[in-house]
Amino acid sequence: MGARLVEVGNFAFKYRGYLLPIAVILLLIPSPDISRDPALAGAAGFLIGLLGQVVRVMTVGLDYIIRGGRNHKVYAENLVTGGLYSHCRNPMYVGNFFLLIGLALASNSWVFAAVGVPLSLGMHKAIVAAEENFLRNKFGREFDDYCARVSRWVPRLSGLGKTLRGMQFDWRRVVQKEYAAGFDWFSATALIVLLNLWRVGGFDDHAVLTTVMVLTIAARFVLWFAARQMNKRTPTAHAGA
Repeated sequence: MGARLVEVGNFAFKYRGYLLPIAVILLLIPSPDISRDPALAGAAGFLIGLLGQVVRVMTVGLDYIIRGGRNHKVYAENLVTGGLYSHCRNPMYVGNFFLLIGLALASNSWVFAAVGVPLSLGMHKAIVAAEENFLRNKFGREFDDYCARVSRWVPRLSGLGKTLRGMQFDWRRVVQKEYAAGFDWFSATALIVLLNLWRVGGFDDHAVLTTVMVLTIAARFVLWFAARQMNKRTPTAHAGA
């Protein structure tokens, strides 16, 4: 990895939490619509985002890797190669990709899609460069061997069923680690769908979609509250984002 890209990646890793506020700003900018039907765009974006959320949940539930680094810097205690990490080196970021595409489509905004998607993808590419530089320096040959057998981005689907059957899924860890924050990209997608429906007076015409979005946001806050209660009883050293 180029030294410059690694440097950018370390900077992006430290400030990646600002992506969501940037997304909000982009959503406020007037833009041509992606689709004439905001409900169709919203439903399609939500389903794509749901795929991304499922990938993230499966990643955290099967084999945990410390997220969030340490002191806002890339960090890892050990090289995690189990669970979905045995099929793709960056399953969390693959999940993020689908969440991002889902939000862009649900926003029904060409400005968001044209600016937000490339910006986020560029940041993720740089962050991965920084992470791989750290892992290679710390784990050496072990990490090189891992890279040789597992793709950086494209998941290997063969053997996935065996992986899922062979590991115990930790739902408690999913709630504690994935839902500790009050809001996230997936719940933001549901909120954007509701806002776009409200703008065109589409709640009554799309009652099912409206109900699903409301329930998604409600469930998100229930999980956030559950995570807070769990973390009060069993504090964790590394809360990821």
